[in-house]
Amino acid sequence: MSRSRLQARAQSLNLRVMTKPVYIHAGAHRTGTSSFQLCLYQNRKLLADKGFDLAYPSRDGVRGGKLRMPLPRMPHGEKRVPQFARQLRDRLAKLSPDPARPLILSEENIPGPMRHFYVGRFFPASAKRLMTVAAALDGPPLHVIYVLRSYPELFASAFRKRSEDNKMPPFAEVVPRFLAMDRGWPDLVAQMRDLMKPACLTILPYERRGASRDLLSLLVPGLEGADLVEPDKTMNLSATDAGLAALQMRYHAGETLKEKEWRQVIADHAEDRAPRGYAAFSGSDAQVLTDRYHADLEKIAQMPGVRFL
Repeated sequence: MSRSRLQARAQSLNLRVMTKPVYIHAGAHRTGTSSFQLCLYQNRKLLADKGFDLAYPSRDGVRGGKLRMPLPRMPHGEKRVPQFARQLRDRLAKLSPDPARPLILSEENIPGPMRHFYVGRFFPASAKRLMTVAAALDGPPLHVIYVLRSYPELFASAFRKRSEDNKMPPFAEVVPRFLAMDRGWPDLVAQMRDLMKPACLTILPYERRGASRDLLSLLVPGLEGADLVEPDKTMNLSATDAGLAALQMRYHAGETLKEKEWRQVIADHAEDRAPRGYAAFSGSDAQVLTDRYHADLEKIAQMPGVRFL
């Protein structure tokens, strides 16, 4: 669908029902989103005293998270967007009922899950999902921040994460799909700009992310001098190669592990940090993806309506 048609469709679907200043940290995956949400939790009193409500999920054991976002998936047609938007509006209103009280929202799955990477598709349902968020809000969010990660790091980290609780093929079998990915960051950034229409859209590379409290200060004005606490632990670290190899051996033997069980396997191998090449690109493949990433950063840096740091 062309940019103009996407914009027109998003505008026609906007239900204009909330009257709330909204600040959105939208991810991306594997860029410290759980740590950012822990930062929200640990600074919840300070933020509440400054007049902010919080909405984030309870993923990865982060306390205080109550956000569940009903968003379309691949099988859902565009006609379902208003239904999803009404559900999302109602859930956000329950988390933050005062229409004048600003809301800080953090959710990495707004564009979609990572599982489509393995078939060479880059967030294929993102347009419908972004339309849903736009339709659930009364006007554009004041600020959206999105942190980008390089393609080889993102794809390898996504593969490792999914390997924790799923039977996976050898990494080498999936690499051709990563190399032939149907699109990339510029397409997604353009959709965020055109469909959510934030007053400010900030894009920054993962290597420039900094501390979670710095990212929070960047997202929300007026927090620059606040005494924000940095999370006292790192969240959602990847398992070691040894842990992933042990898990895959059990999954390929036909075992089904509960979360407590597979997390215990990870913990049992946490100290064995010797690299075993579990999800490693060859030098040439990594270079192809890295070159594509840097070229895409150049495209994003030139996009009107995008603040690229």
